[in-house]
Amino acid sequence: MDFCNKVVVITGASSGIGASAAILFANQSAKVVLVGRNETGLNEVATKCEQAKGQKPLIIKAELSIDEDVKKIIDNTIEVFGRIDVLVNNAGVGIRGGIRDGVELYDRAMNTNMRPAYLLTSLAVPYLINSKGNVVNVSSVAGMRPIRDVDFLPYCISKAALDQFTRCLAMELGPQGVRVNSVNPGGTKTAFVENAGFSKAQMEELYDARDKTLPLRKMTQSDEVADLILYLASDRARSITGSIYVIDNGEMWM
Repeated sequence: MDFCNKVVVITGASSGIGASAAILFANQSAKVVLVGRNETGLNEVATKCEQAKGQKPLIIKAELSIDEDVKKIIDNTIEVFGRIDVLVNNAGVGIRGGIRDGVELYDRAMNTNMRPAYLLTSLAVPYLINSKGNVVNVSSVAGMRPIRDVDFLPYCISKAALDQFTRCLAMELGPQGVRVNSVNPGGTKTAFVENAGFSKAQMEELYDARDKTLPLRKMTQSDEVADLILYLASDRARSITGSIYVIDNGEMWM
C-alpha cells in the first residue's frame, strides 16, 4: 500500500493507536500531520516518522475542545501541504461514570469524543472531495455493547454516536467519492485505561483478566489497530464505506 504524495491527518497522534498509525503511514510514504496535546510525545513520534522515509511530518499542537484549534489543524495542513487525502479521527478519552453521576460526564464525553470529530471532518470535507479521499474514525466496541467491568456510560454513548456519524457521513459523501469507515477496537494495550483513572495495579489486573478470558486469550496491540486503519484508508478498500470494523479478539461475543 503506497501513500506517496498523500496527506494524512491523525488526531491523538502522540501515543497509542494514533502514534502507531502515524508511523505506519510514514512507512508507506505518506505526508503525515500529527495532532495532539502532548508536544513531547508528538516530537518523539515525528522523529520515528521521519526516520521511515525521510519525510518530515507536520506537528500541530491542539486542544480539540477549542474550536479555533480545530480550525488551525485544517489551515496549517493546507498551508504546508495544500491538500488532505485521509483524516483519521482517533483522539478520545475514556470517561467513567453512570447515570447517577451527573450530566457533566455526558457533556465531557460528547465534547471530547464526538464534537471535535464532527467539526474537524466538516472543515476537511471540501479538501477530501477534491482528493476523493476518505475518513477513518477510531471508535470502540463500547459503542456497540456496554462495558461489563465498570460503569462507562458516557463513553459508550459517545462511541455509539461516532458509529452513527460514520454511517450517516458515508451516505452523505459517497456520491462525491469520499469514503467513511470506522475501526472499533476492544481492549487494547495503550494508556487508555490509566487516562480513564485506573491505577497501574488496577490496569495490570484488568489486562491479566482480559488475557485469560478473551476468546483469543490476548489483548490487541496498537499496531494491529493501525494496520486496519491503513487498510481502510488505502485504495485496496476502495469499495468499502459506512462499515464498522471490529478488532477485539472476540470480546463482542462474550
